[in-house]
Order: sequence, then C-alpha cells, then structure tokens
Amino acid sequence: MPTFENIITTKQSGIYTIKINRPESHNALSKALLTELRKAILEAENDSEVRVVILTAVGTKAFCSGADLKEGLASGQMTKMSESLTNFYNPLITGIREIGKPVICALNGIAAGAGCSIALACDMVIASETASLSQIFIKIGLVPDAGSSYFLPKIVGDKKAFELFTTGRIIAADECLELGLINEVVKPENLEERVIEVANFYANSPTKAIGLIKKMINKSGNSTLEEMLMLEAENQDIASLTNDAGEGIMAFLQKRKAEFKGK
Repeated sequence: MPTFENIITTKQSGIYTIKINRPESHNALSKALLTELRKAILEAENDSEVRVVILTAVGTKAFCSGADLKEGLASGQMTKMSESLTNFYNPLITGIREIGKPVICALNGIAAGAGCSIALACDMVIASETASLSQIFIKIGLVPDAGSSYFLPKIVGDKKAFELFTTGRIIAADECLELGLINEVVKPENLEERVIEVANFYANSPTKAIGLIKKMINKSGNSTLEEMLMLEAENQDIASLTNDAGEGIMAFLQKRKAEFKGK
C-alpha cells in the first residue's frame, strides 16, 4: 500500500479504510489531501481483495470543514477556482461514484462545503449523533461545488435544496436522517462498530453486482424509463455471468447461505 501524509489507510478482511488526517485544520481539503484521497480510491478500485471502502476522518469534531482557504492565501497563489475544481475536487467525486465497490462514509463530525459534497457522493452515510452537514458556500459568497448541486436536489427536491444552499445553515444529524441525506444515526461511541458491521456485510456481498447497481443509479436521474430498462437488461447479462451469480442461484436452490467471493 502507498504511503500518504494527509490520510491514513488500512486494509483488513476486504475492507479498505481511508481516514482524513488533518485535524489541525478540521480536516480541510488541501490540494495534497485531495490528490491523496483520489489515489487511495484508485488503490481500492484496483485491488481485487478490496470489497468495500470506508471513508472517515480522525477526531470527533469534523469529518471535513471544506476547502482549505488558507492554502492559497498562504502561498500567495490563488488558483482560478474552476481549475482547482477540475483538477482536484471533481476527480475525487467521480472516483467515489465510479468505483465498482460500495463507499461508506462514517460521518464523525461536521461536513461543510466540499466536505458535505464528499459525504453526499458516498453510497451510504452512517453518522454520529454529533455529526452535521452544511452547504456553507453561501456564507462566503460562493456557489455549491464538488457535486453538491447534483446530489442535493436529487435527494431533497429543488425547494428544500434552495433553502439549504441559500442559508448555509447547519443540518443536525437527526434532520439529515429525516431528509434522506444520511442512512443511519448512532451514538458517537458506537459509530466505528456500526460502520464495521455494515462494511462486513458488503465485504461478503456480490461485489460485481453492487458495482453495476452503482452505475445504474448514476444513470437513473438523467435517463428515460426506456433507457433504464435497456440498461437493466445489459447489466443483468453482465451480472448473470459472474461467479457470484452462479453461487447465489445454486445456494438459493439448495436452500443454503451463499458464499460470495466478489468475482
């Protein structure tokens, strides 16, 4: 596994954990951190032993406070924002969405701005009771980026998205759950245990089929019914030829639990 400076990565029993490690800046997103996150996602994608990814951060206060605004000011080189988004933020978001394995966000604290975008890009979000989300962009006169303008309206609808975008207010974990922004809320001391429990479920699931399901979800918002019916048929052909499909069907007929290998 590669060595990183801004993240901590571990691999065990098919679970690849990526932990943001910039507590001094509330885990703010520097260019180096974004580059390392993208490399870690690629590492997980290309490792056949990896069946599921956990994305989290050190500490209990912040998952990610958004872009590190001090980075550009300190260097005296404020990059054009579109270039920064295109070169650093967007590749990470597309990487999370396109990896053919489930990505679970263990939301340990606040996720603001692009940090919120990263959480929304994950397939599942399990949050501590003390965690929260915020579309804080408006507070500094900016618009949502890193995919938030795509994910948020799909989840909560246009009117609620407008409210959350234009107020930038902090959304507590319970409200996030009610709005469908996250999947589950647990006590802070139970977060790691619960996430590992869910990750173990996916580490023993038919990984190829899950990857195809992600592709279908990615397409569904911008496709017609006819296009989705065709995509379902195409992907069902692919899934049916996997070893896991053969095992699953045989286990069903034999009335036993399937043993999926992710192949």
